[in-house]
Amino acid sequence: MEKTLSIIKPDGVRKKIIGSILNRFEISGFEIVNIKLIKLTKDEASTFYEMHKSKPFFENLVDFMTSGPCIPFVVEGQNSIKSVREMMGSTNPDDAASGTIRSDFADSIDSNIIHGSDSKESADREIAFFFE
Repeated sequence: MEKTLSIIKPDGVRKKIIGSILNRFEISGFEIVNIKLIKLTKDEASTFYEMHKSKPFFENLVDFMTSGPCIPFVVEGQNSIKSVREMMGSTNPDDAASGTIRSDFADSIDSNIIHGSDSKESADREIAFFFE
């Protein structure tokens, strides 16, 4: 079984759609094997998103991710990395397929509700960041 990390971002927590999002994973056959509610510090968010440090959106991303609590969780199941990314939809909700999490709940490319690991290497690093 493959594991991946997902995060309900602060906008998802503020909208009170935590249960709706988690339910989508469970009804799709995935298991939530670890979960917590946290508030990231600027240092933690900067470290987590360090691969984007040179990009123009980095500071806004850090500010957004520290604007309120978020919920990192580990999803386990067959082909979970690819499947979770498909369930999330495109980063820009305007481009996300109908029925995806971002299509249904996100407001913009900056407030896009959810994060998901994009590779096995990222999943391993991100799970360890939050849970080990």
